[in-house]
Amino acid sequence: MNDTVHLPTAATAARVKHSPPATADVVVIGAGLGGLMTAARLAQAGKKVVMLDAHYVAGGCATMFSRGSGDERVNFDIGLHYVGGCGPGGRVPQVLDEVGVKVDWRPLDPDGFDELVFPDFRFRIPANEELYRERLVALFPKEVAGIDRYMRVCREVRVLGRAEAPKGLALAWEAMTKGRLAALNKGNTLGAFLDTCTPDKKLRAILAGQNGDYGLPPNRVSLMLHCGLANHYFDGAYYPRGGGQVIADGLAARVEALGGTIHLRHPVERILVEGGRAVGIRWRGPHGDVGETRAPVVLSNADLKRTMLELLPESDAPAGLRDTAQAWEMGGAIFLTCLAVRTDLRALGMGATNYWQFDGYDFDALYAEGGGTVVPPVRGCYITSATLKDPGTPGHAPPGVDTVEVMGLVPGNPAAWGVTDVDARGPGYRKGEGYQALKARVEGELVGRLEKLFPGSTKDIVHLESASPVSHTRFTWASAGSGYGLAATPQQFLGNRPGYRTAVQGLYVCGANTRSGHGISGALGSGVQAARTILGDAAKG
Repeated sequence: MNDTVHLPTAATAARVKHSPPATADVVVIGAGLGGLMTAARLAQAGKKVVMLDAHYVAGGCATMFSRGSGDERVNFDIGLHYVGGCGPGGRVPQVLDEVGVKVDWRPLDPDGFDELVFPDFRFRIPANEELYRERLVALFPKEVAGIDRYMRVCREVRVLGRAEAPKGLALAWEAMTKGRLAALNKGNTLGAFLDTCTPDKKLRAILAGQNGDYGLPPNRVSLMLHCGLANHYFDGAYYPRGGGQVIADGLAARVEALGGTIHLRHPVERILVEGGRAVGIRWRGPHGDVGETRAPVVLSNADLKRTMLELLPESDAPAGLRDTAQAWEMGGAIFLTCLAVRTDLRALGMGATNYWQFDGYDFDALYAEGGGTVVPPVRGCYITSATLKDPGTPGHAPPGVDTVEVMGLVPGNPAAWGVTDVDARGPGYRKGEGYQALKARVEGELVGRLEKLFPGSTKDIVHLESASPVSHTRFTWASAGSGYGLAATPQQFLGNRPGYRTAVQGLYVCGANTRSGHGISGALGSGVQAARTILGDAAKG
């Protein structure tokens, strides 16, 4: 049970002061959820695991940050805002239970965990597939055939993608008999499939309304990914009691309890390769000290492009690998504005719901506007409140104060923010007048949208702070400031997405860039699969 929100940096000092050991069975680069889950499973299997991360908190995107002190402290989520399927028997609780991590999940409003706010109507997405269909049919009675076609492909993706689905010929037979529509559209985009369902722009906008969960427009996102995400939340949407960092904290504590070590503020500079095999890493400590940790297994939970293009020596990269990595496309990027307000948000109509506000219905056009090297005006936002999703749990904010996070999709290219990729690795870019002005402009636009949707919500702001995609790169080294990993296009999804074993013997990968997909569930799933792959290879000798 997590009956309070703990200080995000509670374990930082202990994880910074000690240098990594010289040897290990497995060395893990990056302490995001994928790396933590892999490390916990490997440590549970008896492996000596060493983890290193450049950040001062373990958890990657699934962390929080704290401002203020004592009774005035407020805590904000970075990237964990809701997770699907965490009820009894859910996949996320199951994989956490398997490594001894218990999380108390609090459901968002089942009648509308997501609310889509369009210029002339609203639509609440319930945690119930049949009720969702009923609401669509009630709004669009002439589009029943198209609605049912969409619901059918979602159901078929659920059947074919379930954890216990058969393999090989048995899966092919099941696809023919129970998943023919999904199988025929496996390589399609959501937009192309919707063309076969309906021309109604408002219905299409509702069906694609959760696009911010994957950061791509309908004409680019994989239909399979979109349907998988919709199904993920039909099983219920949840928030962890105690805040978004409890999963990372639980996994990190478990790794250490099993004899593993975690070393924060220790960025990895190079993967060591000898005779075509990864044999360890070179790291740099917080005071400029350098060292090596050698291990027969190296697992990278770091950004995949940076792993292949920067950490892996060019002379040791197999033929074609660098060209492939250069061509990988990243998902969208987010601007995050965090507020603590001395306002009763519930009294203003906000609930345990995520609010997706849009200026229009054509998401392809909205994404095209933000796809260049100039930061355009914000055309929509996502609003969520931890104090409303986790009521009664102390530590999110002082009594009488609510926290709220407002996000908008923006260009992730550092050049759009007047910053070079190299500058984005350190704090110096923050002093640039152009960057500060641009950041203030976007922040003001998001705060204005919050106020317009919930009048009075911003009249008494206790704390206001924002992070751009450049901030995201600084703390996680993410390419193009993206928290989504590789863009989930048909060309970069399912079998087209990297697996867990690389072309370099002894080097493995996990995280949002891998075949399990992005998000909390995807990252944790990558840890399960990466550990299984590593242990399986070890058993083969």
